[in-house]
Amino acid sequence: MLDALRVVTDPDLGRDIVSLGFVKDIRVSDGTVGFTIELTTPACPERDRMRTLAREAVAALPGVGGVDVTMTARVRGSPGPTKERLIPSVKNVIPVASGKGGVGKSTVSANLALALAATGARVGIMDADVYGPTIPTLMNAHKLPKPTVEGTVPAEQYGIKIISMGFFLREDDAIIWRGPMLHKTVQHFLGNVLWGDLDYLIVDLPPGTGDVQLTLCQAIPLTGAAVVSTPQDVALKVAQKAIAMFTQLNTPVLGIIENMASYVCPHCGARDDVFGAGGARRAADRLGVPFLGEIPLATEIRTSSDAGRPIVLDPTSPFAQAYLRVAEKLAAQVSIRNMQRELTPLVQITF
Repeated sequence: MLDALRVVTDPDLGRDIVSLGFVKDIRVSDGTVGFTIELTTPACPERDRMRTLAREAVAALPGVGGVDVTMTARVRGSPGPTKERLIPSVKNVIPVASGKGGVGKSTVSANLALALAATGARVGIMDADVYGPTIPTLMNAHKLPKPTVEGTVPAEQYGIKIISMGFFLREDDAIIWRGPMLHKTVQHFLGNVLWGDLDYLIVDLPPGTGDVQLTLCQAIPLTGAAVVSTPQDVALKVAQKAIAMFTQLNTPVLGIIENMASYVCPHCGARDDVFGAGGARRAADRLGVPFLGEIPLATEIRTSSDAGRPIVLDPTSPFAQAYLRVAEKLAAQVSIRNMQRELTPLVQITF
């Protein structure tokens, strides 16, 4: 039976589900064959196709009267001893960055977290934009984190665990800190917050390439970063600096997200490329990094964010679907990198 299932491949990993070890719990009873296919992410858009192919492949075997395929997912974390990690219960830490402000990075972070959670993943958001924390507003999160002897219990909203400096400031307060204070805050958010078991921790970074980015990259092993940019040339040129920073700090870049890609008039349907079109895709091709997708410029995204109900909470919205597609591609890149590390044999050197 296992040989028959080798025709089913994971399109992202480029290998069959048998050699990847995805086939679990094989059982046979009265001519009915049952088994489980365990994917690397619940956000896999190919799960239904893979289930169909697996069922057809086994059903074609002699003597098989029925096939029962169960699809599950277990998000892989970065390989390596968990005891050496600052937050061992978090499988993947994914910073969301931008070269400059005003490109909608925080809105993208909040919606990506909710999109990943909508697939069944366990997700948290760390708002590391210390100077301009907006995640509590975007997520309508007003219940303060709770300090305990063991550590700080993060706030929670819409099933997402959240920590942010925004919880500890009045609306008219300003943070006026030098590097050491920023460093201490990031360290506290990472090491003293009781995140619990998470599949993905989204880190909303401040714009640019400053102290917070440096501290984060040096403090913990990161799965990889997502970079947000608008299509216009000036934003893309600055976004490339963020990509260069992650490269210099040995942090993989999972891909580029093009935000505010185009505006479609809700009345006449005409499309207006306010900031240009396709610039992030072309930049991704030129830089050799994945393109994760585009998010339209839409009034609904803005109004839902201002109301503290990110657009992903409305699954019927076409804009929510755009975020879900980007989340699927992001999760796929996480799986690809983690499985590549897991499957790469260690080279043993003998003298």
